[in-house]
Amino acid sequence: MRKILIIHGPNLNLLGQREPNIYGNVNLSEINDNLQAMAKTLGVEIKIVQSNHEGEIVETIHQAMNWADYLIINPAAYTHTSVAIRDAIAGVKIPTIEVHLSNIYSREDFRQKSFIAPVSVGSINGFGELSYYLALEAAAKMKQ
Repeated sequence: MRKILIIHGPNLNLLGQREPNIYGNVNLSEINDNLQAMAKTLGVEIKIVQSNHEGEIVETIHQAMNWADYLIINPAAYTHTSVAIRDAIAGVKIPTIEVHLSNIYSREDFRQKSFIAPVSVGSINGFGELSYYLALEAAAKMKQ
């Protein structure tokens, strides 16, 4: 059974409350419930982590090295600032899909640079919560 780690970055615990015009009205608990149900349908095992702390995200990625076949990450604001998360992904060599609820390339200039994209197999952004579901389907079905 394929094992997939899903990491939600900083401030995603505020989904449904924070800027719903950008991030939508769905909360993180609803997304996680939908991901769990979808994982059962796809026949994969998932672990879900949310952290507002860069070092905790790095540690979670390191710990996944001996468990996860795929990583789905929404690094949120760390997308544009974290060389540490980028290096952790590169170091563990787990195929990674970068996810964003909004289209980062249609937003402010500082949001249009991703440190994560170059070490990812792909990026899905701009589809709201569907970005996560599309990423999970891809991770479940892609060849290693």
